[in-house]
Amino acid sequence: MRKPMCLLLVLLLLTSCGIVNKETSPSPQNQQSANNNNGDSDIRQLSNDDAAPENNRDIATKDHLEQLAIRVPGVNGAHCVVMGNTAIVGIDVDGNLPRSRVGIIKYSVAEALRKDPAGMNALVTSDMDLSNRLAEMSRHVGQGHPVSGFTAEMADIIGRIIPQLPEDTKPQGEQ
Repeated sequence: MRKPMCLLLVLLLLTSCGIVNKETSPSPQNQQSANNNNGDSDIRQLSNDDAAPENNRDIATKDHLEQLAIRVPGVNGAHCVVMGNTAIVGIDVDGNLPRSRVGIIKYSVAEALRKDPAGMNALVTSDMDLSNRLAEMSRHVGQGHPVSGFTAEMADIIGRIIPQLPEDTKPQGEQ
């Protein structure tokens, strides 16, 4: 009884290892960042012709959302990471501001993102640690470093955020 069970377990393990969808990536930015390799290594990733427009669109979306956040008064800087149709925007504000003022600024950024079609699924955080992690992730992706554990890192960041979703900023009359 034990040998057939072990054999079945090994067969299941081997068959599950062969199932891989090679077209998906934890981040649409991965494919472009691998192509922007600065020549330090001989490893090159071949990209699909269909992926290039999507990568450019995600980079443009990232830059656009950062600019929207920076335009809000009180925001000193913004960092954004786009993953699929979800974006996380970390904002830098003055550390001496009271929490209530930081909340107002965060709400204003979420409201600005809600009004923009690209920002409807964006999460906003003013946590300095999370904002630094987002900046670091964005920098690594831009430099072409492998993003090992990208989805795990994103899940951890999203889990730590008490999200200020743009959808939550609807004026009282629209509800």
